[in-house]
Amino acid sequence: MLLKSLRIANFTAFAEAELEFSPGLNVFVGENGTGKTHLLKLPYAVLRIGAEECANNNVRDPTKALMQRRIAEKLFGVMRPDALGRLAKRQSGRLRCEVRMDLTSRGGRRESIAFHFATRSKSEVTVDCLPPKWWNVGPVFLPTRDLLAIYPGFLAFFETYRTEFEETWRDTCQLLSALEVKQRAEGAVALLARLEEAMGGKLELDRKTDRFYLRRRGGERLEMHMVAEGSRKVGMLAHLVSTGVLAKGATLFWDEPEGNLNAKLVCSVARAILDVCNLGVQVFIGTHSLFLLREIELLTGTTHADVEQRYFALERTDDGVVVHQGDDIADVDPLVLLDEDLKQSDRYFEAQGIS
Repeated sequence: MLLKSLRIANFTAFAEAELEFSPGLNVFVGENGTGKTHLLKLPYAVLRIGAEECANNNVRDPTKALMQRRIAEKLFGVMRPDALGRLAKRQSGRLRCEVRMDLTSRGGRRESIAFHFATRSKSEVTVDCLPPKWWNVGPVFLPTRDLLAIYPGFLAFFETYRTEFEETWRDTCQLLSALEVKQRAEGAVALLARLEEAMGGKLELDRKTDRFYLRRRGGERLEMHMVAEGSRKVGMLAHLVSTGVLAKGATLFWDEPEGNLNAKLVCSVARAILDVCNLGVQVFIGTHSLFLLREIELLTGTTHADVEQRYFALERTDDGVVVHQGDDIADVDPLVLLDEDLKQSDRYFEAQGIS
């Protein structure tokens, strides 16, 4: 199933927004505090419910009572509000947060889920529309930091103790524990080779110690704490490709993939993101990086012209955050990140006396 659209009203910083997504790459750009991460976490949380129910071999069809409980639980776990109503836009008076997600199969079948909750709600969700069957879209959420270094023992720690770690970390660590598949799609083999080239070695999970290592080209094995964090972030993507988690039909949400990466690695990640799209994975990223955007633009104009794209620029206004969207970076106005980078270039040339 592909995420076709998302409609929200009074959700966090958004008074109202209707987003239409691409089956390939979807990019959110905006200043800090404009809700990029919220637009990644909300659909991830809802999609993850179906994947969890399928993984638990739940033979029951979705019911409103079950869905209402599961949506509240997952939103709490992923977004960590004090009360569910804290996710509603903060204004005077009693507001209702409304969410609708439309999904479509690759064969064209459409399904929807819609729910709402009030500003003063502690944990109560009302489901207005639910799909007839559970959907197993295999969503993956990659946070801003890597998880390979904290992986050993993290799942046991998370399940044993009450913590403030986001549930996305638990979910992703579960996916990182998967075994490598013996047969991969041709595109996955080539992508994995490029990622290992960027890391300078092959990622290994020692099942005895439950720790990740980087096997370098010369045979040396490095503990993940001794590997640069940028390489560890690339390693997470590589491992999810090698285990088949990121394969046709999956959905990837990646928050600031450029974080802690040098320019060379950003170039590798930009190509990897588009390669993942070519595997049949729907990808959503939130970014501050003009360098990453430009690299994606260069690649989609040459080697990856077949990847469908959609861009979303988030603008803060007095009435809340407004979403501008289009199929090309040039269609999205105002693109605040680009404006600020261009202003910096003007200041730099002015300081250098270059007109």
